[in-house]
Amino acid sequence: METILLLAHVESDGSLGKPALEALAAAKAIQEAIEGASLTVGLSGAEMGSAARQVGSCGASRWLAVAGPEFAQPRYATDAAAAEALSRASGATLIIAPATSRWSRCLAGVAQRLDGRIDTHVTGASVVDQKLTVTRWYYRQRLEAAIERARRPWFILIDTGCYQPWAGEAAPAALESVAVELPEAAARTTFLEVKAPRADEQTIRPDANLLFVAGAGWTKKQADGKTHVEEAAALILNFIRQTQASLGSSKSLVDLSGEGQDVLPFLTHLNQVGQTGSTPRHPRGLAACCHGEEPHVVGWRFVNERRAINLDANCGWARGKADVLYVADAFEVMAKVNALLAGK
Repeated sequence: METILLLAHVESDGSLGKPALEALAAAKAIQEAIEGASLTVGLSGAEMGSAARQVGSCGASRWLAVAGPEFAQPRYATDAAAAEALSRASGATLIIAPATSRWSRCLAGVAQRLDGRIDTHVTGASVVDQKLTVTRWYYRQRLEAAIERARRPWFILIDTGCYQPWAGEAAPAALESVAVELPEAAARTTFLEVKAPRADEQTIRPDANLLFVAGAGWTKKQADGKTHVEEAAALILNFIRQTQASLGSSKSLVDLSGEGQDVLPFLTHLNQVGQTGSTPRHPRGLAACCHGEEPHVVGWRFVNERRAINLDANCGWARGKADVLYVADAFEVMAKVNALLAGK
């Protein structure tokens, strides 16, 4: 019989974020599919009364909490100690957690402490004949693997965007406090402040409905034989701000800075889609001035509706890689789109 623990950290506003709710949906699905399995919710943070009430009707049999100001901010030592304490207190054989940067950083170490095993970037789970199988992608999302493990405890980190977030009524939850004794060395790393771009400068939005990907064609010579990098930057940023879309880039575009060429100043390797292994899961995607070759297109594997703008009717996007291809000048198309958006 499996004992399932959902590990979740409380956000700064006292709630559980979307990744945690997606991991809860995965944990519930596994628990319901395995006969006799039980579900425990383990929370870590400064204060978690609101978070517990948020998912109080999920049907968990136990609610465990590691609370205190020292667990409010991400830090390997305190996060690992909280996860270890919750795992031991629950006696869990399966530990499900969202693949946030916070858990991804520390749970491999926790698995080592508990003599368990861990699988990261899990995209799905199924139960056949009471055996749990998880799936994940390898080789930059070209190969899908199905994994079973007999070793317990088994830590499973669920990638965001793979499950619909759990949704239910708020309800009270009987929290059991789990004590954690932190060594003095655990507080050596201190939190100072959060530095973030202004809302209108933010270009990476994982929860946006639209992903707009810019290719190297924006910086190449246009029909008049000249480059128009500043105009391209203005068109793209105008579109991103009006639609609140997320901005992606092909690797060839962000690499241009190392070749001494003019580049779009707001793009970094964090915007890369494809060759870094980044696989966004936006409902819709629009690519402009992209070559559409395999490394980039693989990054779009999980985008539901894919469209592209390219002057070349024989480009890679036209060969079955885009649902719709607009054979047109991206500068003209995006200028017209921006004008229509501004008129709304």
